[in-house]
Amino acid sequence: MRIHDPLKQWRLSPIDLQSRVRWEEYTKAKKAMFLRTNIPEAPWYVVEANDKRRPLLNCIDHLLGLIPYQEVPREMVTLPERMSDPNYERSALPRELYVPEKY
Repeated sequence: MRIHDPLKQWRLSPIDLQSRVRWEEYTKAKKAMFLRTNIPEAPWYVVEANDKRRPLLNCIDHLLGLIPYQEVPREMVTLPERMSDPNYERSALPRELYVPEKY
């Protein structure tokens, strides 16, 4: 926790410290907001987030699971022959324009 780690305490603002005093007020306001705005057409979802990676993956998995995937009918696409200009010489782009390939 940031409060116990001297290297991370700088991240705590006065508002963060005040939020501890107002925790119940915030919780009541959050509950009231959910009760008034959580509708079938636009539901709220709470993501338990005690670390960074798992909540993100859980949220992505949940949202993707809500999509009613089905086969989309498509027409067959035929690529035309590519035009070629024998006088055109493709030059290499500078290396700094490329995103590094780490994976």
